[in-house]
Amino acid sequence: LTKKNQTMVYFKAAAVGLFAVSATTAWQPNSVSFGSKKATTFSALPGYRSAAQSKRSTLSMVVTDPTETGSAMGGGMFTRSNSESRRVVPEDPRGRPTMKVVYVVLESQYQSSMTAAVKRINAGSDNMAVECVGYLLEELRNEDAFEQFKKDVADANIFIGSLIFVQELAEKVVEVVEPQRERLDACLVFPSMPEVMRLNKVGSFTMKNLGQSKSVVADFMKKKKQEDGSSFEEGMLKLLRTLPKVLKFLPSDKAADARTFMMSFQYWLGGSPENLESLLIQIGQDYVAPIQESMKGKDKVKAEDPVLLPDKAIWHPVAPDIVFENNQKYFEWYNNEFCPDAGIDPKTAPTIGIILQKSHINTKDDTHYVSLISELESRGARVVSIYSGGLDFSGPVEEYFYDSNGKPIVDTVINLTGFALVGGPASQDHAKASQVLKKLNRPYMCAVPLVFQSFEEWQSSELGLHPIQVALQVSLPEIDGAIEPIIFAGREGATGRSVPLADRVNLLADRSLKWANLRSKPKSEKKIAITIFSFPPDKGNVGTAAYLDVFDSIKAVLGQLKSEGYDVGDAPMNKEAIMASVLDDPEAKISSPELNVAYRMSTEEYYELTPYATDLEENWGPAPGNLNSDGQNLVVYGKQFGNVFI
Repeated sequence: LTKKNQTMVYFKAAAVGLFAVSATTAWQPNSVSFGSKKATTFSALPGYRSAAQSKRSTLSMVVTDPTETGSAMGGGMFTRSNSESRRVVPEDPRGRPTMKVVYVVLESQYQSSMTAAVKRINAGSDNMAVECVGYLLEELRNEDAFEQFKKDVADANIFIGSLIFVQELAEKVVEVVEPQRERLDACLVFPSMPEVMRLNKVGSFTMKNLGQSKSVVADFMKKKKQEDGSSFEEGMLKLLRTLPKVLKFLPSDKAADARTFMMSFQYWLGGSPENLESLLIQIGQDYVAPIQESMKGKDKVKAEDPVLLPDKAIWHPVAPDIVFENNQKYFEWYNNEFCPDAGIDPKTAPTIGIILQKSHINTKDDTHYVSLISELESRGARVVSIYSGGLDFSGPVEEYFYDSNGKPIVDTVINLTGFALVGGPASQDHAKASQVLKKLNRPYMCAVPLVFQSFEEWQSSELGLHPIQVALQVSLPEIDGAIEPIIFAGREGATGRSVPLADRVNLLADRSLKWANLRSKPKSEKKIAITIFSFPPDKGNVGTAAYLDVFDSIKAVLGQLKSEGYDVGDAPMNKEAIMASVLDDPEAKISSPELNVAYRMSTEEYYELTPYATDLEENWGPAPGNLNSDGQNLVVYGKQFGNVFI
């Protein structure tokens, strides 16, 4: 992975990570937004229903299946989108100087926010107009897109980059932007690989020494790490909070430029159209020469303070307060006001803990979150949704998922960020994550929102999930102990907004509630499947494994299960009898090659239970087929002992 000609993820890079990504108001067919925090009753919200109102999936009222429409756009290896859908040109400059902005981001959520911000400036500003074009990082693999990127940067005033972590694509960005850096009026690069971060230029403020021996920013991060173990991204957030103390040691001009960069970073983290509008106005009037010239004698527009939520909190889409900073206040509202309206019994309902990305809440790009929360609550479950301002979720987990007596209040945890619990995509601490999760001792699922592909692209791709995303959002969370990486949401191709995939949200709700209910089910009622190897497919190869005694191991497992109260029926307690029961069909003729048949499934039942059956027929033919079949039925081989099926 260290070779430059290989795609790699710079996991240790300076990063606030993918938690800085953002978008505009959540997409819903009827433009219903849960962003407004006015006190409102649960039943009054369109698309939000109580369990008592309907057993039908809430998803049918929230979103339609985005995979039903195709996409004809061209682009990179894993995306067919292109930058033209993100290009905004002022319709009527009205004699105002026009500032051109080019941005490159890892994910597409900024598309909606940036487009809205630019349109607001073009419609309302007397001092400037803005032309803007954005590129997704993966699009730069495409030669045509890369050439257009060069042309756009060549006549741009401002370059903005964020979350540029792929080595070969980072090199492409540096190749194009570095020769233009001195000409550009400003170059803003937020958490990315060091060589990209060194492109930063805001007046006299630079990061040219980042990653080298002398760097004010790096020195601050190292100091914070020594003091309290802060990761780089946590150090950046602390730097933002302690900015006045840092700037007083700098000359006034450098302090002003450093302050502008840090304010820009805060605006970027906020991610909403309002925050990005303030960012562009601030940079334009202070650093773009034609705009500065036209504003001589005029008062500068006073920048609005960045609108940011607390670093960590509990969030609910219909709560009268935006967030709750302790779970006592949250459950006072939730149990006493929300649950009665929703038809949820807080005393008996399973509780699902959900981990969210703060940026999606900041920007109200939360439809995929609202969909899952709504689905769970429509089935009678309680939900407590938490977020963190950094990449370490262990703190919020320990603070919000326990009651005042230190007892866990959740039955299942779902991580909707798709990333490792501690460190996200930047620098993982699996030992810390494992310790926190073992203490909690609850099923921990890590669901996957599509990052590098739209739903349409993922649906039509024979490769499936993007390989970098497999590493970041499947492999790394599994090291923490995460299970069931179900793809549940992603970006809508045309707008870049996050949308849920209805059947996957249903599946995720099903699985989380089944895990929750399993905790309270008596052991004698729990059903267990033991699967064993058979390759090449032949009776003589069932239960074979190099240097392992498979059936003796099954005997040991059955004995342990029986001693703990599980129903193992009349399972024999010697390996020869277990082997014979699995390998031999008592109804077959002597020396029959048939394994024991546990069940014969008719083709009618098979097609009824298997919605994707026809997709398999291209390679396997129609059911019942020639393998594991008696010619009329599909046969399931194995042996049932009580509630244990081998």
